[in-house]
Amino acid sequence: MLREQTKEVAIGSVVIGGKNPIAIQSMTNTHTEDIDQTIAQILRLEAAGCEIVRCTVPTKEAAQALKEIKKQIHIPLVADIHFDYKMACLAIENGADKIRINPGNIGSKEKVYKVVKAAKERNIPIRIGVNSGSLEKTILEKNGGVTAEGIVESAMTQVKLIEDMGYDNLVVSIKSSDVLMCIQAHELLANQCPYPLHVGITEAGTLLSGNIKSAFGIGTILYQGIGNTIRVSLTGDPVEEIKSAKILLRTLKLRKDGIEIVSCPTCGRTKIDLISLAGQVENMVQNYDLNLKVAVMGCVVNGPGEAKEADLGIAGGDGEGLLIKKGEIIKKVKEQDLLKALKEELDKLVLMQSTTPHL
Repeated sequence: MLREQTKEVAIGSVVIGGKNPIAIQSMTNTHTEDIDQTIAQILRLEAAGCEIVRCTVPTKEAAQALKEIKKQIHIPLVADIHFDYKMACLAIENGADKIRINPGNIGSKEKVYKVVKAAKERNIPIRIGVNSGSLEKTILEKNGGVTAEGIVESAMTQVKLIEDMGYDNLVVSIKSSDVLMCIQAHELLANQCPYPLHVGITEAGTLLSGNIKSAFGIGTILYQGIGNTIRVSLTGDPVEEIKSAKILLRTLKLRKDGIEIVSCPTCGRTKIDLISLAGQVENMVQNYDLNLKVAVMGCVVNGPGEAKEADLGIAGGDGEGLLIKKGEIIKKVKEQDLLKALKEELDKLVLMQSTTPHL
């Protein structure tokens, strides 16, 4: 089932599924009980472009903290629950916009029903989360271990369980650290599940390996028209997850917001400190709400041509460089002034955007 054909689900103010944009998620790594630190991290995530945030709720104190956290943030708050159905019910009472559970580790049907009942009373979506590392013993024995088919069977069994309890305000996620298995499982699930799919590669790893695995796995799944919300799981600052998710969606032409950076890999022809300059440009453009492409090129062979294909570009020479706009060379500046010259052009575009009347 293609993403536009899935049921729409409202998570607070954000709607996923159907024709809605793919939403970017992350998860805090603070202790949720530490309200101030958790709020501070969520505000940083918001500033980076996070649209839905999840907090772990392992204790009564964490569940109760959600109420105060919600007052000071501006995006939907999801409660991540494992094992204890009481934490799910308490999180809902304290304002969670969605809860994430694996019904298989919540316990008896009676306990799952209590969670469903609490969610239904407030029309709070339930995300059914199934990971390859927590499949039921019967499914493992049936399939001879962890398989894509087993992951899907587990997820659809949990979906049916909650549907039979009279509730269908659902989001489904199936994750594995095995990228190829994860792709295959999503391909199978998309043909069976009418609900929005939360896509990610679990335990993907560090900033380097996690980004590569996520780009390939999530990218392949999204390219097939599958998936309605994503999280790039990385070991590190969760703000990095948002940066990666935005680049991934822009690369697939699923988002147009934000500045796209293209830069050359450098070679022996490079006469300026391009590596440092490209990093400075990448950091600088995070603060601009503009939809355009910026090129940062390092030599006279490919530099001017590539820069001309971008909306704005800087191309290095020997201790100096060119500022290029819409294919036209604007001026030549010293190497140390290239970043400043680019910033001035970006500032002009922001000013023009703010003064242009919306018809």
